[in-house]
Amino acid sequence: MLFNHEWELKKSPAGAWQWEPVSISDEDKPVDVEDPAIRQNPIMTDADMAMIKDPVYRKISERFHKDQEYFSETFARAWFKLTHRDLGPKSFYIGPDVPNEDLDWQDPIPEGPSDYNVDEAKAKIAASGLSISEMVSTAWDSARTFRGSDRRGGANGARIRLAPQNSWEGNEPERLKRVLAVLRPIAEEVGASLADMIVLAGNVGIEQAAEAAGHKVTVPFRSGRGDASPEQTDTESFEPLEPIADGFRNWLKKDYAVSPEELLLDRAQLMGLTAPQMTVLIGGMRVLDTNHSMTSHGVFTDRKGCLTNDFFVNLTDMKYTWKPAGNNLYEIRDRKSGEVKWTATRIDLVFGSNSILRSYAEIYAQDDAEDKFVTDFITAWSQVMTADLPPVQ
Repeated sequence: MLFNHEWELKKSPAGAWQWEPVSISDEDKPVDVEDPAIRQNPIMTDADMAMIKDPVYRKISERFHKDQEYFSETFARAWFKLTHRDLGPKSFYIGPDVPNEDLDWQDPIPEGPSDYNVDEAKAKIAASGLSISEMVSTAWDSARTFRGSDRRGGANGARIRLAPQNSWEGNEPERLKRVLAVLRPIAEEVGASLADMIVLAGNVGIEQAAEAAGHKVTVPFRSGRGDASPEQTDTESFEPLEPIADGFRNWLKKDYAVSPEELLLDRAQLMGLTAPQMTVLIGGMRVLDTNHSMTSHGVFTDRKGCLTNDFFVNLTDMKYTWKPAGNNLYEIRDRKSGEVKWTATRIDLVFGSNSILRSYAEIYAQDDAEDKFVTDFITAWSQVMTADLPPVQ
């Protein structure tokens, strides 16, 4: 229709501009949708005409015009992408019609080994010299890209080691490079994927921090992640996944019109976290000293690296008052002496100022709540680390 006719701009009965053919025979006119006996003059919009007026679109359209088989194949692939884009990697597909072909937009990930000795790997990681902060931060950065909206991102695939993620500001490239250099040979020694070792190292860090606080725990771990290759990674398509803020690590790439606490909520909902889970993770990440660039904002504890409920205890303690210090920062001062005890961001203090979030914070601040805090933190952490994995069959 587009290529076989000349087109001109005319005004519709409603006064809008539209494209109509200069001349067209009755047999070439489209059939009316309600009465096949009636044929209507075809009408095109600017979007339709762009397919032949724009030189780039025209080149594509000409091939579709001349090659029906190519058009059918391209349309089928585009339709399949449209209706399956939000399923994530092909490992989430079920049924007899799953195509054998791997497509780059599916973010393909090879199946990883799961028959290695996890305890041996944990022992090697524990003896590697990596700090709790380094292990937990790296695991978090690897997993936090997960989006429940389309199941993209996450720790599976270890794409944090590839471009563009290995250069994202939020991933602290120098620290990331240093940690991966330690974990990579361990993965090779035990026969595991680097993706598994990143997550397992985070678990080791949490277990060490819990033990330092007097809690002997084992963080659940699910093996079998694979390491995606650069060829399996559409670099440009991963750019939109770059975090511009991460309240869990108390970081903003720059100041935005949207408040930091709203950006935190957005990140939490994309990761599938509830408000209590978001709360307990914030409290744990602070005392584990995982802030971006190792800032001390919100680290309300004198026992860094210990998985304690100190963040909530000190956040809700009325012996302290909060004073604005500029640039979205606050000073936590002793009410009597005026001495500055800590600094904080809006992210930290919203858990004390918002009535709903404060109610969660007060639960974890109770004298007998540390066991619950540790248990809930580990549960929420494990959910984040496995959110991108297909369900166990």
